[in-house]
Formats: sequence, structure tokens, C-alpha cells
Amino acid sequence: MALTKIGKEGITGVSNASNATFLTATSAEGVTLAGTLAVTGVHTVGNDAVITSEGGAVTSNIAQGVCKQWSRVKATAVTVVDSFNTTSVTDSAVGRYAPVIANNMSNGNYLILMGGDDANDGAKLFVHNVNTGVTIASTGYATSNKSTNASSFDNDIDGAQNQASAIFGDLA
Repeated sequence: MALTKIGKEGITGVSNASNATFLTATSAEGVTLAGTLAVTGVHTVGNDAVITSEGGAVTSNIAQGVCKQWSRVKATAVTVVDSFNTTSVTDSAVGRYAPVIANNMSNGNYLILMGGDDANDGAKLFVHNVNTGVTIASTGYATSNKSTNASSFDNDIDGAQNQASAIFGDLA
């Protein structure tokens, strides 16, 4: 497939150099592509990029719908198993952990999702939740594990092996 840009002056911007840009269009010109567009390499998408819903009825902003930070921690040794946009996770007290965000959020008004499991399944129920004793900041947040009697517990003792958290909101 060959692309040609034709303006009032005729064919412009044509080059046969190996590193030449083959098509440039300003926002005033606009570009419409039909079919499948295969893109290779690293490409920047603006924060106003949208996708169309599966049913085609609505659009959604890509930047708003992407997880901005997540971490999965093996709680028995406070070891980060895997993460995204996470500098570290600090063991701040018994059953309390503090993920540190690598690229800050714009403020502390973001959504935090959490989960965990008791790999030992000792018939105990627990919840992995936001530690409300610590202010949620653009640089991080705090979590805590609590048993059914609402007391904090240490994962080494009570068996909660894995905990995960993820945030959604606006990056700075």
C-alpha cells in the first residue's frame, strides 16, 4: 500500500530516504483509516484517545480506564511478587503495608481495589482493606489485614499469604 499526500501545490513531502516520515497530517486535516491498522514499535497515544464500546453505542477515554498502579505481595516476608508503577511496599506495622507509587497520582482521590487469600485456609476469615489511619496521598496509600474480630493480624502468624491492590484515577 502506498500513501501520497496531495495538497494545493501538488505532491508534497515525498522522500525516498530510509528514515523518512511517509505521512504527516495536522489535526485540521484529519485522517480516516478503514480496516485493521497494524502498528509496530513504541507509539504515544494522547490522553484524549478514546475507544468505542463493543456494541458501538458509546466511547470511553483510554487514559481514564487504565489501572495506574498495582502490586501483589507475598505477605509472609513482605516480598513484592509482581507490580506495576510500584517503587516498594513497606511493612509498616503488624498486618499493615504501604505501597509506594513510582509515578505519582494527581491527588489522593483515586479508587483502590484490594484482595487477598489465606493459603493455609485455617477456617479464618479476614479482610484486606484501606488503612484509614493513614491519609491516602498522591505518593501512596496504606492497607491492613483484619480478622473477623476486627483486630489487625500479622500474616506470618495467621496465614494470609497473598495480598494485592490496584488503583485507578488520574496520574499527575
